[in-house]
Amino acid sequence: MLQQPEVNAWVVIKPDETVIIRIARSEMGQGTSTGLAQMVAEELECDWSKVTYEFPTPGQNAARNHVWGSFFTAGSQGIRGSVDLVRSGGAAARMMLIEAAARRWGVAASECSAGQGKIVHASSRRSTTFGAVASAAAKLAPPTNIPLKDPKDWKLIGKDVKRLDTPDKTQGKTIFGIDIRLPGMLYAAFSACPVNGGKIKRFDATKIATNTGVKKIVQIEDYGVAVVADSWWRAKTALDALPIEWDDGENAKVSSSSIDAVLKEGLDANDVVVGNQSGNAKAVLANAAKTFEAVYSYPYQAHATMEPMNATALFTGERCEVWCSTQNGDAALAVVAQAAGLRPERCDVHKTFLGGGFGRRSSSQDYVRQAVLIAKQMPGIPIKMLWSREEDMTHDWYHPITQCKMIAGFDKDNNLIAIHYRISGQSIFASIGPTQIRNGLDPVTFSGFSAGGNEDAFGYTIPNLLVDYAMRNPHLHSGFWRGVTINHNAIFIECFMDELASHAGIDALEFRRKLMGNHPKHLAVLNAAAERGGWGKPAPAGIFRGLAQAMVFGSYVAACAEVSVVGNNVKVHRIVAATDPGYAVNPGQIERQVAGSFVYGLTGLFLGGITVKDGKVEQQNFDSYDMMRIRQMPKVETVLMPSGGFWGGVGEPTICVAAPAVLNAIAAATGKRYRTFPLQAQGLSLV
Repeated sequence: MLQQPEVNAWVVIKPDETVIIRIARSEMGQGTSTGLAQMVAEELECDWSKVTYEFPTPGQNAARNHVWGSFFTAGSQGIRGSVDLVRSGGAAARMMLIEAAARRWGVAASECSAGQGKIVHASSRRSTTFGAVASAAAKLAPPTNIPLKDPKDWKLIGKDVKRLDTPDKTQGKTIFGIDIRLPGMLYAAFSACPVNGGKIKRFDATKIATNTGVKKIVQIEDYGVAVVADSWWRAKTALDALPIEWDDGENAKVSSSSIDAVLKEGLDANDVVVGNQSGNAKAVLANAAKTFEAVYSYPYQAHATMEPMNATALFTGERCEVWCSTQNGDAALAVVAQAAGLRPERCDVHKTFLGGGFGRRSSSQDYVRQAVLIAKQMPGIPIKMLWSREEDMTHDWYHPITQCKMIAGFDKDNNLIAIHYRISGQSIFASIGPTQIRNGLDPVTFSGFSAGGNEDAFGYTIPNLLVDYAMRNPHLHSGFWRGVTINHNAIFIECFMDELASHAGIDALEFRRKLMGNHPKHLAVLNAAAERGGWGKPAPAGIFRGLAQAMVFGSYVAACAEVSVVGNNVKVHRIVAATDPGYAVNPGQIERQVAGSFVYGLTGLFLGGITVKDGKVEQQNFDSYDMMRIRQMPKVETVLMPSGGFWGGVGEPTICVAAPAVLNAIAAATGKRYRTFPLQAQGLSLV
């Protein structure tokens, strides 16, 4: 339950001056909780050293007419999707506290001011604290006209303050979904058909019914089985011993090679939709003085969150509550209600910290549904369902597999006059939200290719441009994976741009600059990364450089990478990353997010990649789906250049420029282009 009394929905101030700021968005290590608290505290004018926070529930949000807005935390929306709402909450609370103090003193509120958790009436030299008037302020009607500070007057936004969640994490006090303990709780291990889309034929529950600690064996719809026991290990051990016969269905015929063939067919198919077009690229290419072509392919990627999927559910027949790590509290609540067969107001979801999200806990709430369906079989008993690592790896909602065929045309004077990008790949919304697809167009597919706008604009002016898409959906689920489709699109765009520069015999930076005159913010971050990275200056012996840039999630980003290649061993020594997010709430946290995004991006480039055999995912654990090690991590330098006037994302944008910058540097070092990933499958090792 939320603490009372509150000044308003966003702010609770206790008599000891502790300021509790309510955070609707999820915290998965990205620092959103601290950033949102900074924005509330900025307008509140409280003492930052007194600030802590708590998470309201989506059920409470619905009951209060969605006062906290969205509980969705993905697409780098945590900060930028909440700016006006949270700042208004802090400003309104400040106005109410000032009004309460003014009434106590019998003066006009306009004669009072607030700062550092105190209210002052300058002319009479009276002052009081927020805690002393918080109860009185809570009784006032909230203001309707709420002016916000001009950015030039910010004191806390833009400062590198320490994260609020770090102390508890370092002391082991933080509660993640996997840590939930409730009185009388039992544990469930779950297994789905190894082939996505397959079903259960039969299983023999009698074989494990008398195993120590086993309480119940439950079938989950037509595709899964769960064992409930008095410990998770006993449940998992019994589940492993349960004879299950699966009906794999037609999808058992699918393999990585058959998926590859389907995508290759799409590269020349006619059933396409256009995402961006100017001029007449096909006609110009047909008559170009010379053309250049390349095909790139990008694999499925697993999220591999440190905390596997889990949820704890308590179903009583009249009410259902769930405790879980989720990036989408609103969707989780809807899933709970639907699975429980109850009205939403009889359900709630208690959000915990996330042991990794990366989009997996936003794309689907499948694990939440399963926990509720199990709990319904044992009313009144809390059931914690936890997937094994193998279950988590083989039943992910993966980064979509994609190929891209690119054809560029030059005139007789070696000027680039046309490009046709043909994308063939899986649609994310076909898996997670088919209603979002309009006229065959999945908008997420064209991330980084858009003709303009404030989200993901293409950063080059090409006289004749065509970007089209052949949707091809294999049987595996696809979903949001940190950075989403820009991760492969940036490779397609930026590596091909390097190839074209080489083909034209022009320096890669100069080649780009000639095409970026109409894209000043794109160009600014590219120039900044190149300058800090030493582009155009001699590199140390054996070191080669590569560039990449993009605009995505509302931010402009660029990278300059330095690598060396000895035999088949690649060492990424340094990456300079320039980013313009408009406004920077916490610069230090942005730097850490940039470095963290490179870990994810380089892991995917060198080590990631999900393959399929007999319809089943072959990678089952970290022994076959590896992660970067600390020794492999390059030095990361961040050039933060907020230009103001807009709010861009931070957690995801820079991930997309790491891979193409490194690939372009590898090409400079070796003279060879790698167009299929992961690189370890091409014989390259990250050292």
